[in-house]
Amino acid sequence: MDTPLDSAAEVSLDEAIRLTAPGTALRHSLDMIIAANLGALICVGDSDRVLAAGNDGFPLNISFTANRLFELSKMDGAIVIDRDLTQIMRANFHLNPDSSLPTTETGMRHRTAARMSLLTDAMVISVSERRQVVNIYVNGQSYQIRTVAELMTRVSQLLATLQTTRQTLDRSLLRLTSLELDNYVTLGDIASIYSQFELLSATDQNLQDIIAQLGVEGRTVEMQRMQLVGDMDHEYSLMIRDYASRSTVEEAQNIRAQFQALAAKNELDIKNIASVLGYEDRKEDSVMVPLGLRTLSRISVVREGMADKIVDEYGSLQELLDDIQQNPERLDEIGIRNSVILADSLLKMHGRR
Repeated sequence: MDTPLDSAAEVSLDEAIRLTAPGTALRHSLDMIIAANLGALICVGDSDRVLAAGNDGFPLNISFTANRLFELSKMDGAIVIDRDLTQIMRANFHLNPDSSLPTTETGMRHRTAARMSLLTDAMVISVSERRQVVNIYVNGQSYQIRTVAELMTRVSQLLATLQTTRQTLDRSLLRLTSLELDNYVTLGDIASIYSQFELLSATDQNLQDIIAQLGVEGRTVEMQRMQLVGDMDHEYSLMIRDYASRSTVEEAQNIRAQFQALAAKNELDIKNIASVLGYEDRKEDSVMVPLGLRTLSRISVVREGMADKIVDEYGSLQELLDDIQQNPERLDEIGIRNSVILADSLLKMHGRR
């Protein structure tokens, strides 16, 4: 795509991808059109403005089916379908969009499609008879539909990257837990892990985009994705809260958005990470003190909300570890169930038992 879409256009494009994904009636029609070496121009939605931008053609108002759309594509002109894909309203319809509307397309069919998507809110589909490709137009921008084979090649690459990154991240988090329990975590340690989280997140988003394009063919891939990603989002948020100067859930979401923006520009370095976390005077070897939310969440008896309660009482993971041996009853006093198991688990993790 040439330029970024605004949020409304992004929603429209997502809807267009869903409607043309494998397994849908519209995609079945498009596959038949390609297989028959035909071309087509199809407008879906915003019917009033689409009809106002053309003339002639055959009024049909018949129920939409994949076979009917395929047969009608054998005629010249555009096919107009309502937004819900329930009725084919016109066939052999001659579109005349404003020729002054900007477009970088060269072929007549694609230029018309691009201009119609600028002039109306319709999803406009152009099937090239010569090149045998399908382009969707939203807000003047084009998106080319890929074949299942092409998409699966990309899926294999992304799954391999996701698996490798997840394995690296798991090892790093295991090491981080040991460092946290020993009270010797540096800014450099957490900066590298935030970068790994962002790589995993970006790869996962790319894979989700491909899965959306695969439609029914993407169900198995989605299960593989879920197995690899697991609870990444929750663990990432907890780690941000552990080290941010302000540890609220809302601030963690804001920090994560800033990390994502920095990663996209390849600027997620130690200085910027420290700044976003709320520290302007930290260096790579500066010692960072975790709250302990992430580590506590790994203990089976710590249920949802309990980690926050413990952190509010003790202030940091190290304070909790120091106090457990001297004052183990304190956990009971603040209403923590299974406090003996919790304390024993933490001490075992730290090697004190």
